[in-house]
Amino acid sequence: MAAPGHAEPTPRTYWLIALFLGVITAIEVAVAYVDALDPVIAPILLTLSAIKFGAVVGWFMHLKFDRKLFRGFFLFGLIGAPLLFLVVLATFHALV
Repeated sequence: MAAPGHAEPTPRTYWLIALFLGVITAIEVAVAYVDALDPVIAPILLTLSAIKFGAVVGWFMHLKFDRKLFRGFFLFGLIGAPLLFLVVLATFHALV
């Protein structure tokens, strides 16, 4: 059931999203095979993965259509969990 204020995505929309995710995945695989990109491979792959994550969360989990409060809860956890992980690592001097 569609939430008030937006139309339900069509099958065409889902196919376009799948195509987008497939293209990003193909780029990730191609980047892994280019030796010249070795010094910057991690940031490139992390960026591409973040883009795919945003697409999946926004469309397939319908976060794009949710209230801002729910998006805020999601983003709080998304940002808070890695920060907590870094604090724990720093506590055990794993980052030094």
